[in-house]
Amino acid sequence: MKNFIIDATGDKILLIILNDRNIYTSSHENSKSNFDKVTILIDKFLNKYKISLFELKHIYVNRGPGSFAGVRNSLSIVKAIHLAKEIDYFCFSLLDFSDADKKKLINWLELPKLCRKYKIKKNLINPIY
Repeated sequence: MKNFIIDATGDKILLIILNDRNIYTSSHENSKSNFDKVTILIDKFLNKYKISLFELKHIYVNRGPGSFAGVRNSLSIVKAIHLAKEIDYFCFSLLDFSDADKKKLINWLELPKLCRKYKIKKNLINPIY
């Protein structure tokens, strides 16, 4: 099973798939035109690596702080995927983690472990704009 990370809080919209020790990434300018097509960007990203939504174990979405539109859109998309496909999600913030643990997120592989360590609740949206 694969984990999917969406981070649209900064200058870039980051899409990341964690598959065992493999990492697939895609980044796009965090602009108004891309906010309108985030679902298209996600679909193209998953298709590029021949990954179905059904293969996703969990989705991790950065809930902020950051770009209001980026946070709002990514949270809305993740909630819709959850409702349609029943894939559990975790809304994390870098503020949830210690400075030492934030350094472990350079390649994102540690994110699922850190969400368990800090007891990030699944299927709960609490945005930080």
